[in-house]
Amino acid sequence: MVGDGPAGHRHESRAPALRVALNTMALQDRFGRRARDLRISLTQACTLRCRYCMPAEGLPLLPREELLTVAEVARLVDVAVDDLGIEEVRLTGGEPLVRRDLEQIVATIRTRHPDVPIALTTNAIGLARRAHELRAAGLTRLNISLDTIDAELFAQVTRRDRLADVVAGIDAALSAGFSIKVNAVALRSTLERASELLDWCLARGLELRFIENMPLDAEETWSASDLVTAADVLDELSRHHRLAPIGRVDAGAPAERWLVDDGPATVGVIASMTRSFCRSCDRTRITAEGRVRPCLFSDDEIDLRTAMRSGATDSDIAALWKTVTWRKSAGHAALGVLTHPRRTMGAIGG
Repeated sequence: MVGDGPAGHRHESRAPALRVALNTMALQDRFGRRARDLRISLTQACTLRCRYCMPAEGLPLLPREELLTVAEVARLVDVAVDDLGIEEVRLTGGEPLVRRDLEQIVATIRTRHPDVPIALTTNAIGLARRAHELRAAGLTRLNISLDTIDAELFAQVTRRDRLADVVAGIDAALSAGFSIKVNAVALRSTLERASELLDWCLARGLELRFIENMPLDAEETWSASDLVTAADVLDELSRHHRLAPIGRVDAGAPAERWLVDDGPATVGVIASMTRSFCRSCDRTRITAEGRVRPCLFSDDEIDLRTAMRSGATDSDIAALWKTVTWRKSAGHAALGVLTHPRRTMGAIGG
């Protein structure tokens, strides 16, 4: 049986609690949290260069042979769902729409797991021509990144004049019948236009969530002194709308929600820096080259792609996955996190 890495250790040498964890189906850490939500990145490449994520020149392109193949993605999802109790799968990037085989990936997962929700995190560039095909392949819902609907601000934040393409992608996704959440990173440059974005989303029946900016940018310019907090966002929105708190959908959901103007529409805020929800985290992540990462802020990883290509069984893969999950920390130190992880958000997968 493979242990903690390619060399491995016999299970008999492990601590008793870890031996118990390895012998259960649940993907559980030492603090009793169970991972139910798998985020699997398909690429580091992206069609935008958002300042809080990507360098101006983009991240280095991974050689094709280092990326997970369709079969490898499907196998990892099989292990996650069948052996580790994962209940939801989200395909991320980079920008997953740059994968020409995205529809094949979705269809393969859907065929093997008819009842598992499959979501996609995307910037919607290119979605206009693929929304209906992705829907037919079995994609369940979309999370679309959009920080502002002001074209000039959009170009400043993303270093690309592509707002019209994003809007076209959203319109096509609505036409295809997708449920859509819009994710907006809260920034100083866009804060005064937050209510404008909310109004735009409300008019289209889109659920908007603002996210506190995290120190995961490639250029390492993040500063706590420049952080736009959940309180800042709510203060700005309250100048234009009546907001009533209604809490989270469930304990593992990252977004706190507010009714807007007595409902039924809501707006969410993910206060990842000022109101940490680490104690209820239920996520596990796999990078585009197949490395399991239990936390955005942890550089602790285990390479599943190499294990698969070296002949590891599904049980071996599950054991490796459980091992790194067991080592997951209690949580990041919120505003005390000033040291960037080695990987940026674009290299980890959202």
